Amino acid sequence: MRISDMLARDGRTFSFEFFPPKTPEGERKLYETVEVLRQHRPSFVSVTYGAGGSTRHKTVEIVSRIKKEIGIEAMAHLTCVGAARGEISSVLDHLKTEGIENVLALRGDPPQGQTQFVAHADGFRYASELVSAIRGDHDFTIGVAGYPEGHVECGSRDEDLAHLKTKVDAGASFVITQLFFDNRDYFDFVKRARDIGIRVPIIPGIMPVTNYAQIRKFTQMCGAHLPKEMTDRLDAIHEDESAVQTYGVDHAVRQCQDLLDRGAPGIHFYTLNKSPSTRAIFSRLNI
Repeated sequence: MRISDMLARDGRTFSFEFFPPKTPEGERKLYETVEVLRQHRPSFVSVTYGAGGSTRHKTVEIVSRIKKEIGIEAMAHLTCVGAARGEISSVLDHLKTEGIENVLALRGDPPQGQTQFVAHADGFRYASELVSAIRGDHDFTIGVAGYPEGHVECGSRDEDLAHLKTKVDAGASFVITQLFFDNRDYFDFVKRARDIGIRVPIIPGIMPVTNYAQIRKFTQMCGAHLPKEMTDRLDAIHEDESAVQTYGVDHAVRQCQDLLDRGAPGIHFYTLNKSPSTRAIFSRLNI
């Protein structure tokens, strides 16, 4: 089922994001996690593309298996990195053959060891170009990424928001945001988006804190920030893994409930291929 149809029918979606594991053991644990989270009846799950597009075939395999064997709607991520237009078109054809109807179109991060994105000689430079190509040549519902605190490579939030409008105007049906921890950033982002004519649903992306060092690394990479009250608390308990996870769940529950109460069209959980924190959050939400 198309995510655009889910949003039109239900008004909101709840989804989980996974990444392709590098080992057979990791893959086994991934499917165990998906099975555990299935009891929460997610609207869909998504599977990332891997650094530099390195896992594109595994992504197709995983989304196909999740949809066909586990019975959950699945969305494949697709990036511009390291691929010619013909290669990307072949991936889309494969996805369509497997019954996948939803794609998250991204520019993608530079491959490991590189600091700047360099487009393939016969590839796409921007996510908006990828969206336009998918819309013109293939029949998918297309999602794109949004950055409540601005993309790290953009000079300003307004410039980044203009790029988002270009992606939506090219044919995107919904937006999933980068992680954030202060809901004021999300609601300000939505307001500014509406002010410039972006009308599609903007689904907040949430990553519960499970490891302080890890979340600090993630926020530095993506340009998000941890509010001072969070860093103060995490500084005090960072050596107690259980306490960090409990605090992370508590904060995410408050954050998610506030988002939903104030009209957000669902929640997209960045799971890191693990289920305990996501399950704990979901069980406590009033939905």
